[in-house]
Amino acid sequence: MITPATRDAALLASRLALSVLFLVMGWGKLSDYSGAVAYMAQTGAPLPALSALVATGVELGIGVALVLGVFVEPLALLLAAYTIVTGFIGHHFWTMEGMLRYDMMIHFYKNIGIAGGLIALAVAGPGRFALRLGRFAKTPAL
Repeated sequence: MITPATRDAALLASRLALSVLFLVMGWGKLSDYSGAVAYMAQTGAPLPALSALVATGVELGIGVALVLGVFVEPLALLLAAYTIVTGFIGHHFWTMEGMLRYDMMIHFYKNIGIAGGLIALAVAGPGRFALRLGRFAKTPAL
């Protein structure tokens, strides 16, 4: 049986686990911006310099917000959409062959899975261990 305490701990663990990928990748883009721009150009992202800037801001900004539990519901949905879009831009396995196709297919479907976890987090809310700001301050009842 899931108690309110275990539910809140699980939601905190979920927020941390989902955020770590975005924080690590966002930090990598921030610390090597020219490399991020080159990667964006290589994947065919539109306006590579702007794409790298947006990706860095989204990944670090929303990653930190999810860790803190701030505006979890709308930001998790936004990050889910971002994750799906970046899957189509960065992991277009259907244009590749051989092992690269297989590798990119795995990454693409991982993006889809991560988006699913973010949607579930948006529905569940941040739990009790979160900062409370604005209209998203209420934790859903069990």
